[in-house]
Amino acid sequence: MRTLAATLISLCLFTGAAVAQAPTQGANAMPKPEDVRAVAPALESYAQKFLVDDLWKRPGLSRRDRGIVTVAALIARDQTVELPRYLALALDNGVKPFEISEIITHLAFYTGWPNAMDAIPAARDVFKSRNIGADQLPPATGPQLPLDEVAEKQRATRVGEQFGQITPSLVQYTTDALFRDLWLRPSLAPRDRSLVTVSALIATGQVAQITYHLNRAMDNGLTRDEAGEVLGHLAFYAGWPNAFSAAPVIKDVIEKRRQ
Repeated sequence: MRTLAATLISLCLFTGAAVAQAPTQGANAMPKPEDVRAVAPALESYAQKFLVDDLWKRPGLSRRDRGIVTVAALIARDQTVELPRYLALALDNGVKPFEISEIITHLAFYTGWPNAMDAIPAARDVFKSRNIGADQLPPATGPQLPLDEVAEKQRATRVGEQFGQITPSLVQYTTDALFRDLWLRPSLAPRDRSLVTVSALIATGQVAQITYHLNRAMDNGLTRDEAGEVLGHLAFYAGWPNAFSAAPVIKDVIEKRRQ
């Protein structure tokens, strides 16, 4: 019960210092409960009613996965004010430091280097507050997961035929940096890496890329019910328009996989 209570307190957007975090100042400071009530009392009420008392308790997606989805969305959208709170919550719910490190690295490729760099100070301070050192982080290089040579050859051939004449650099980096390196790093399980990617795509409205990556996520173990819960979760953290823009694409992927 103590663990559950701490988790719920950490989750609430407007609660006190339940998670260790570096002080923030000025426009970038996380709002205090009294500040929120002074400006938007309904916002505080909605957070308690729908996020704390409902969303994070839904059984369709574990609290660990919800932590991954939320952190991915915040980094993808470069929303760093709440990031320390949710990094701490993710750690509390079972996400490992090396997985958070790998999520940030992964999102450098999928949401841009500046967004990943903007996440570094928040993660650094949360890690420092919990005495998380280099020994708990993934190495820069090392053994990789096995590559599905057949699937990768098919992907590379398809992309090369489509775009090789227009942007050979993009095609080459996609092969060398992403699918023959980043996606083979073992510090983030393929299913979780796919979950991070799909969450970032939904959160940033990149619906054109969802079909491929959701199929890959489901091949890697994400279930149909979990995919649906990701959408419902991200409606709160990325907005209803982004969730509903992605909904037809996700529906189409799920229905085609049933056939």
